[in-house]
Amino acid sequence: MRAARFYGKSDIRVEDVAIPAIHEADDVLVEVRYCGICGTDLHEYLMGPIVTPTAPHPLTGATLPQTLGHEFSATVVEVGPGVHDVSVGDRVAIMPAIVCGRCHYCRRGQGHLCVRFACTGLSAETGGLAQFALLKEYQTAVLPAEVSDLEGAVIEPASVAAYGVDRVGVAGGDIVLVTGAGPIGVLSAMYASAVGASTVVIAEPNPNRAALAAAMNIGPVIDPTSDEFSALLDDLTKGIGVDVAVECSGSSPGLATCITHTRRHGSIAQTGLHTRPATLDAMALSEKDLSLVGTWCYRITDWPRIIRFVAAGKCPVAKAVTAQVPLEDVVAKGFDVLVDPRGNQLKILVRSGDCG
Repeated sequence: MRAARFYGKSDIRVEDVAIPAIHEADDVLVEVRYCGICGTDLHEYLMGPIVTPTAPHPLTGATLPQTLGHEFSATVVEVGPGVHDVSVGDRVAIMPAIVCGRCHYCRRGQGHLCVRFACTGLSAETGGLAQFALLKEYQTAVLPAEVSDLEGAVIEPASVAAYGVDRVGVAGGDIVLVTGAGPIGVLSAMYASAVGASTVVIAEPNPNRAALAAAMNIGPVIDPTSDEFSALLDDLTKGIGVDVAVECSGSSPGLATCITHTRRHGSIAQTGLHTRPATLDAMALSEKDLSLVGTWCYRITDWPRIIRFVAAGKCPVAKAVTAQVPLEDVVAKGFDVLVDPRGNQLKILVRSGDCG
């Protein structure tokens, strides 16, 4: 089969590898339909290896080169003898986290904090940027007819977004600020609106991304460096500040914008990942009695809930997808496009079925 394999910084090769074989009772072999390129994948491409292991991973034994891709939908083609929840032919969305089930956090239902956490597409035998992938049964969630294969590939980033919003809580009628109009920012804004926010303001300085976000009609999309931004928030909140902020840019300016514009005793979720230490106004954090919480991944049991949310039309995740490319062109038409600071794409999905 064909697979996009990461060897090191700026080195991704689409090459032939063996189709993975089932070797344990709870294994599931799937044929990939769509796979998203995530910001984590981009970080690996630009600066890695970061989380991709250069020595055997303690849980999976995986090491470079790594087949990338952890946001994907697929069709089940073979199951191990101990699999009961999915069958051959089922369309599924993949929950990529691989957990030990034994550590302090796993035993408390917090598998996303597993001390030996691994991830399909980052630190595992296979990944979604390939024609086939091997998974555990608990990583697969059946898609209903109301959810397309394309939408199924967006369940993973939608779960990241939902977890960030849920961590700080949005009450009906809240005014919410989202900094960063990348895929997670847009999906966070969608989810916040769906769970009851009266207004969601998106802060985005890149005019191309701002235009894409504005076309989704979630709420106002404003350049946070403009005078218009503060004026709009003051008008919406009568100068008090937003109730909740979700920081999705992974930047110090984005975090500063949240701290500045969140009301006293408000809450901020740091959802965007920082690749370098951030600076923040700790005095303002104290003076305003703010709650600032970090978020990591998602609840690994949340896939059925998010799938139902999408199936009900509550969260139109397909709107975040702005391009589709074949696996053979994943670097030139995928990674290189997304790392361009002038980029005009949000979420690019890769179609593995386009391999020759």
